[in-house]
Amino acid sequence: QVQLVESGGGLVQPGGSLRVSCLFSGGTFSNHGIGWFRQAPGKEREFVAAVSWSGGNTYYADDVLGRFTISRDNAKRTVYLQMNSLKPEETAVYYCGADPPNGRVFPVRQPREYVAWGQGTQVTVSS
Repeated sequence: QVQLVESGGGLVQPGGSLRVSCLFSGGTFSNHGIGWFRQAPGKEREFVAAVSWSGGNTYYADDVLGRFTISRDNAKRTVYLQMNSLKPEETAVYYCGADPPNGRVFPVRQPREYVAWGQGTQVTVSS
């Protein structure tokens, strides 16, 4: 059974940077693309970025393009999300998800299509 654990969240000032990580276990890592989502209080979970199973393809939401970078290290079974120039409105719980194994669609942007989720890590952007 696939399990995901996020880490690296915290408090950062506006304009600052933070890197969150997603550790994968319980399945074949290279069978899955991985997506990062975020959810603010009272709002729906929204897509942020995704990386394909090989790492060769990435995709970003328009509002993070150019500021966020998603990457994966298959040897470490870990996906990273580097976030730069953070804004207060990006305060949220950040979740990583595993898309369906051996899927043919990339990116997968709907949360309901993901087969596993981590518990989330809180990112707070505030002065």
